Amino acid sequence: MPESNRPEISLYSIVLDCSDAKALADFYAALLGWKKYTDNPEWISVGIKGQTPFLLFQEEPNYKPPVWPKEADQQIHLDFLVPDLKAAVEYAVSLGAEVAPVQYADHWTVMIDPAGHPFCLVLAP
Repeated sequence: MPESNRPEISLYSIVLDCSDAKALADFYAALLGWKKYTDNPEWISVGIKGQTPFLLFQEEPNYKPPVWPKEADQQIHLDFLVPDLKAAVEYAVSLGAEVAPVQYADHWTVMIDPAGHPFCLVLAP
């Protein structure tokens, strides 16, 4: 389809499956300084009012966390830009994240959130 015929499409939300939506929403709300906007036991959103994308946590009773660093089992991961990598890592750990045992660079740190999803804290250039 030619570019001129492409309909307007924009990213609205990023949905993460987990076994405890409330706990994971609380983690990301604290990590990012965002607000929780819904507190339904099965679906909880976290974001900044009027801005997209936002994060949406879907409670899945049979949830199995991805395996890091096995790329085939990773599913998805989020990257967050930070001005102070050491401070961001320490803060994420204080909220319940873990530093992944396998790292690939000095300018980002792979973390594991409380539900087992990998995410990266990336030093701003």
